[in-house]
Amino acid sequence: MKIGIIKEGKTPPDTRVALNPTQCAQILKQYPNVEIVVEPSPNRCYTDEEYRQAGISISDDLSACEVLLGVKEVPIEQLRADKTYFFFSHTIKEQPYNRGLLQAILAKNIRLLDYEVLTNSDGQRVIAFGRFAGIAGAHNGMMTYGNSTGSFNLPQMIDFKDFEEAIAYYKTLTLPAMKIVLTGTGRVANGAAEVLDFMGIRKVSPTEYLNQDFSTAVYTQLDCEDYVEKTIPTALWQEYEDNKHKGMPNPRGAFDLQDFFSNPENYQSKFLPYTRCSDLMINGIYWDNKAPQFFTKEEMAQPEFKIKVIADVTCDIAPVASIPSTLYATTIAEPVFGYDPMKELAVAAYQDHTVDMMTIDNLPNELPRDASQAFGEQFMEHVLEELLGLKDTGMIERASIAVNGQLGPCFGYLQDYVNQMAE
Repeated sequence: MKIGIIKEGKTPPDTRVALNPTQCAQILKQYPNVEIVVEPSPNRCYTDEEYRQAGISISDDLSACEVLLGVKEVPIEQLRADKTYFFFSHTIKEQPYNRGLLQAILAKNIRLLDYEVLTNSDGQRVIAFGRFAGIAGAHNGMMTYGNSTGSFNLPQMIDFKDFEEAIAYYKTLTLPAMKIVLTGTGRVANGAAEVLDFMGIRKVSPTEYLNQDFSTAVYTQLDCEDYVEKTIPTALWQEYEDNKHKGMPNPRGAFDLQDFFSNPENYQSKFLPYTRCSDLMINGIYWDNKAPQFFTKEEMAQPEFKIKVIADVTCDIAPVASIPSTLYATTIAEPVFGYDPMKELAVAAYQDHTVDMMTIDNLPNELPRDASQAFGEQFMEHVLEELLGLKDTGMIERASIAVNGQLGPCFGYLQDYVNQMAE
């Protein structure tokens, strides 16, 4: 098999890679029937010369490569017909801004394998940049809060050589008393928690967080049951309120995580109390389009809403989003915008009346070499032998969004999305 590592074409350019030079050399040594060609790029975090020194071919001609590895979406005009591509396509939630991309992939008979849906037999993702998204997201969220309040100075993550250098800087920080609510318990949220822990911020339970005052910086980390609850008819809930002293059982029953995953439309947010006592929100969940938003624009405009900064690592774009003020994705060069809750508009950041939004959608690109190293290790451990046909757990089929000009067997639900006119 001949594998090509493509240059990133999306603007602004991403500097990450799926496989670094050392990993490419390891693959060539371990699998003699594999060839790897790297398309030259001036932006990649590993230079062309580093690949050459590792014995990897550099060429603009990838026509002989059967499989092409990228990171971000490939611009339509750069797609090569009749190839197998790996990249994050951002189509599985029917994102309207990538409808045309999926239509072009089908028209060009491209097999599209999306990293986001590469799963093992238990349905768990095997490869992701999530930890580094969480690390950079929490760091930049803290940076934004420092800038917004003037209480401390923290350079942006991109300004550090690597995470280790950032950790050393954390030891110099003197943080004010502040409350941080972190949502999620997966790779992204746990990466964010690493940063808060390295900063010496105390972790407290959701109950302590809501009911106590603190003289130092604290954070709490919320699981699903902490921020959503089953929707109950108003009359039934009132009956329960009137009769619970008589022993009437709570009609919601115990929280059922699998039911929430399967039927998110049957749930409502119970996050509002956190908006009344938090200074910074770091959003690290995976959000289903049918799930409730944490809060509404109307609730953001109320005087009780105290959150000053939102670091939305999830970064789904409103109105189909868990955060209604995530109006657009920011960039590493311009990481923050202000949200005016009264006008419901994006404005200049760092004003007294704004909620400052850090919504970079390619956060791992602020730690590109660290993130690429970890990503390549996951690819080699979990995906490579499936790709080479040395074992078959069905992973490749499950992750094929498009194949032979048709939607893959697990993605028929996207047909109506594909049939609509591209935006």
